[in-house]
Amino acid sequence: MKKIILFVLFAFLTFPLMAQKKLFTLDDLIPGGSTYYAHSYPESKYLTWWGDACMELGIERCKNIDQQVISDALNTLTLQNINDILAANGRKTIDHFYNATFPYPYKTYILIDRGREKTLLDWVEKRVLWKLDLSPEASNTDWNTQSRSAAYTINHNLYVATADGTLHPVSTDGSLDLVYGESVHRDEFGIEKGTFWNPDGTLLAFYKMDQSMVSKYPQVNITFPFNTPDGESRCAQTAPDPYPMAGETSHKVYVGIFDPQTDKTIYLNTGDPTDRYYTNIAWSPDGTRLYLIELNRDQNHGSLDEYDALTGEKLRTLFTEDNPKYFEPRTPIQFLPWNKNQFIYQTRRDGYNHIYLYNKDGKCLKQLTAGAFEVIDVLGFNEEQKTILYTSNEKDPLQRNVFSVNLKGKRTLLGNSTGWHNATLSESGRFFIDNYSSPLIARHIDLVSTDKGTATNILSATDPWAAYQVPTIKVGTLKAADGVTDLYYRLILPTNFDPNKQYPAVVYVYGGPHAHNIDATRNWGARGWDIWMAQQGYVMFCLDNRGSEHRGLDFEQATFRHLGVEEMKDQLQGVEYLKSLPYVDANRLGVHGWSFGGFMTTSLMTTYPDVFKVGVAGGPVIDWRFYEVMYGERYMDTPQSNPEGYEENSLLRKAKNLKGRLLVIYGGNDPVCVPQHTLSFMRACIDAGTYPDLFTYPGDGHNMMGTDRVHLHHTITRYFEDHLK
Repeated sequence: MKKIILFVLFAFLTFPLMAQKKLFTLDDLIPGGSTYYAHSYPESKYLTWWGDACMELGIERCKNIDQQVISDALNTLTLQNINDILAANGRKTIDHFYNATFPYPYKTYILIDRGREKTLLDWVEKRVLWKLDLSPEASNTDWNTQSRSAAYTINHNLYVATADGTLHPVSTDGSLDLVYGESVHRDEFGIEKGTFWNPDGTLLAFYKMDQSMVSKYPQVNITFPFNTPDGESRCAQTAPDPYPMAGETSHKVYVGIFDPQTDKTIYLNTGDPTDRYYTNIAWSPDGTRLYLIELNRDQNHGSLDEYDALTGEKLRTLFTEDNPKYFEPRTPIQFLPWNKNQFIYQTRRDGYNHIYLYNKDGKCLKQLTAGAFEVIDVLGFNEEQKTILYTSNEKDPLQRNVFSVNLKGKRTLLGNSTGWHNATLSESGRFFIDNYSSPLIARHIDLVSTDKGTATNILSATDPWAAYQVPTIKVGTLKAADGVTDLYYRLILPTNFDPNKQYPAVVYVYGGPHAHNIDATRNWGARGWDIWMAQQGYVMFCLDNRGSEHRGLDFEQATFRHLGVEEMKDQLQGVEYLKSLPYVDANRLGVHGWSFGGFMTTSLMTTYPDVFKVGVAGGPVIDWRFYEVMYGERYMDTPQSNPEGYEENSLLRKAKNLKGRLLVIYGGNDPVCVPQHTLSFMRACIDAGTYPDLFTYPGDGHNMMGTDRVHLHHTITRYFEDHLK
């Protein structure tokens, strides 16, 4: 049934040695804890690029650590010198260089970013080159280094400040219903922002979203005092959140192009935007053409379209893509820096996300990467070598490594071959900063040459847990419920483990798309709470079921139109494995998860009520009819076209099945899984005569942050301690 495929982490070899080690506190382990960064966060460095020169940002100075630049200019790059220039120009001084960048290769220009106050200065000539002062309400700042124009939003209106300081209001009618320059489609399809400068910064593409026709979810603001037209009020206020639920009327999106020289805006002639999604905006290298992918509401057909940026007219469709279940474009096309007539495009059309080479007319020239692995991210290009730099899990499904590929399709592994790598390319792509960890490495930072493949170590961090009693962590595989597919699991044994005892076990679950829990990062990706619970005497188990990320399209789409069904079957395979372990008490099994994991937790507790004794569900989806249009309809279709699927996984009808102790936790102002989910489940349980428990974090959103996050994990732990142990 099982095969241990990797290896076991032993904190220490004998109990006497372990007894000399310290025990964790929850503040040590949870982000937001008072001692988290001191006791759990591995040593790091603040690094950035100045062209191809790797710069370490310190408190008093900035240092070129790879000796790419040897210049007397660096001798004057001191905190005192920068602060003297800032003060002389009426700008706020700084306490360190941690937020500084070098936007112009090898020019002695440094950008000092203090959030609302941004200053570009020449530290040798001691003069300010550009500055921007934003009001407290401003957000979504987007600065172009070529034109030095900046776009930003205030109260859903879009503004552009040009380099000469002139302010251009792009819109004046922004409101909750009409939103300019912000992310649209509820951040789906890889959309993270709402403004897009062309290469030379002379034209700005932006999103405009009309939400006037969308249902408003009545969030409630309890923060006192409230300012009203009649003065101060003590009564809580409604805070409407436009929230199109699956099958309901959705918003309409338009793509505008603003020209600061003429103060004119044109909109792309996309036709009626009803039930259309516009994603993956990209500019042509000369800045005269705009590209985007138009996706139908069913999300099974898309087209890459080219528009004239001066007239807004559609010039042509370069190609289309279809999938019988769903097609999810998440990355814009990228033109080759050495050939403006070719671009790369990422798609999963062969079952895995890969890189394809196209010419400007939309003809596919070559599939550059291929195989049973996923390209995770394209980092950029090495123009001199004519290679594309990217990360993938080709080396191992649990790893993320850096590779290069040339236009013949030859792939080369770069940097260390183990672990999980985060890379930042230099200006030319000849080098990258490789920040990585592995199950036995807390953090390494290397400087890697993409030309030669050589690596120079910058930092080898000591393990901040070296002084603590770290439990044993195992990783292996189990077969999925289909009997064929390998699933990865992580098992954490209690601190001071005794194989002759029986322990309660807790399954931590997420299980949904775009996420995974087990990978070859430090401690196999174990969360701080997992370690804490092992210290309290629990066996902690986690399984990445079918439907989770980075395992290919068939693996992900196994759950299509029936979210929760196949996932639960896979999780029960993990439960059977747990029950087979002689040191696990099968009568004391718990389950916990958040968001999709909260849905899974509640599903497991009500679908298989005799398996789990205790569950804690956080921010759960209870009925997919209450979830938002883009995500919900991608994986479930609409309630109108898939009524059986929606009814099958609605937890409202399963409330009557609850037997064990279930605590449901939610943020009082959750904009993702709106409170209607949790409150409806509570109502269903009351009507059915079942008895879950409820805890609310008033004013919090989908996740608890800061000290609330520590409080949350105390709350979760206490529930298991009270009812499972």
